[in-house]
Amino acid sequence: MTLWIDTHCHLDAGEFDGAAGAVRARAASCGVGHCVIPAVHPTNFGAVECLAHAGGDSYALGIHPMYVKEAQEPDLGLLEQALNRCIGDSRLVAIGEIGLDYFVPELCTSPLRGKQEHFYREQLKLALRFELPVILHVRRSVDRVLKHLRDMRRDKPADMPWRGIAHAFNGSAVQAGEFTKLGIKLGFGGAVTFERALQLRRLATELPLEAIVMETDSPDIAPKWLYKSAAERQAGQRQLPNEPAQLPQIAQVVADLRGISLASLASATTANAIAALPRLGALLRKA
Repeated sequence: MTLWIDTHCHLDAGEFDGAAGAVRARAASCGVGHCVIPAVHPTNFGAVECLAHAGGDSYALGIHPMYVKEAQEPDLGLLEQALNRCIGDSRLVAIGEIGLDYFVPELCTSPLRGKQEHFYREQLKLALRFELPVILHVRRSVDRVLKHLRDMRRDKPADMPWRGIAHAFNGSAVQAGEFTKLGIKLGFGGAVTFERALQLRRLATELPLEAIVMETDSPDIAPKWLYKSAAERQAGQRQLPNEPAQLPQIAQVVADLRGISLASLASATTANAIAALPRLGALLRKA
């Protein structure tokens, strides 16, 4: 069976309450051999750690930009404490989910715009200090995310690039190239399954294969076959949560766009995930 890595799934989300084990089992039966579970706030640090150990997966610790409104300065201290405690845990593979979100109107204006940038920069400092990759949230914020990545490394040796993933990437080809220059891979998931996502599908087709990793962002970013429109939901049709088990079918869309076999895509994106999150390599060798 072809094996996949879901590089971004929130198995601790409320949509999976009490059923994370079953969700993970369905994924395994579909060939998803490993899941990376990012945190969003100190209140779920323990949950993602426990789920990763229970499922033989990995986790990241960080404060998501959409949780910055509720976050306070001491939460950065809690993150630092958690990193100190967990840095010896081989299943901790990154700092994340961190970044910037300029899609939510409230987050785009003062004071939350500045607060987001402060939390992002402070977490980049922690990533450098602990020598961990970053899992980045880049919704309508690619240029600013890139700026801070560049700024934070200006005084660092050229042979010490960033490592990590720009999750749910939907920028331009030029922006994609800037991420890859910095050592950051690009996450593709359910959004690429929609025919109207022309720019995203063009990127999935034309980017160098070594730039791409696969993800679901479960329970969000449902692929086309799960998605319910606002009219359908209003008519009573329930939006089912996305799951890691959907990854092989999402990947088939990417493989078809590129004109390569599913096995070739699985092999390449697994290697890319290990390059982005180096601690994964040791975990997969043990599996």
